[in-house]
Amino acid sequence: MSDRKTIADSKRAFNHDFPHVIPALYKRTADELLVELHLLSHQKHFYPDALFAVGLDEVFDVFTRGYRPEGHLEALFSALCRSCGFDPNALRKQAHKTLESVRGQTLKDVQTWILTQGEGAPEALAQGLRKSGQNTVHYTRLMAVGLFRLLASAQDDESTDPERLSEIAHELSESIGFTKARVEKDLNLYKSNLEKMAQAVELIEETVASERRKRERREAEKTKTNLEN
Repeated sequence: MSDRKTIADSKRAFNHDFPHVIPALYKRTADELLVELHLLSHQKHFYPDALFAVGLDEVFDVFTRGYRPEGHLEALFSALCRSCGFDPNALRKQAHKTLESVRGQTLKDVQTWILTQGEGAPEALAQGLRKSGQNTVHYTRLMAVGLFRLLASAQDDESTDPERLSEIAHELSESIGFTKARVEKDLNLYKSNLEKMAQAVELIEETVASERRKRERREAEKTKTNLEN
């Protein structure tokens, strides 16, 4: 197919829409998402359902924490999506409406809605889940993250326990057409990377704060010297 976009085409489109230098800490996240979205755009059986939208939203927001300038974030998200043929506004809206629809609900209710592809669920969730669980739907790790995030949004004591949520996600995986081993692997990797990213951001923030304090001390000492002279 001559009109099939290559990864080079998607990268050029991305660089055109986002002509800014991405800080090294966040470059890998941007690159991985760009490649993943590009590959998904060519999958015949891929459908951007609620779990995918929530997962993409979560991964982007979590792994860009501390990004500066913060005002570039929406442009970055938009460029990643548009360069691969996805509508960033529609995905953001779907993710936010889906999460909002389960807040205040019990974890048991959310599990039931996911298992039945939205049957009896609030409309925002039901619309996004109707194609989830079909064997023809192409799986992506973002769906596993979306499943985990959706469960965590329930108003329930268990929803605050990451280990318990992982167990439930594993239990649900095969019932909704996902491979249990893949979901377990993807969630474990996600949580591991999450911890590493949090540590890296904390280290950078501490370094920046330390440099600021040193600069302020130097300026204070300079001012004091000038006054004494």
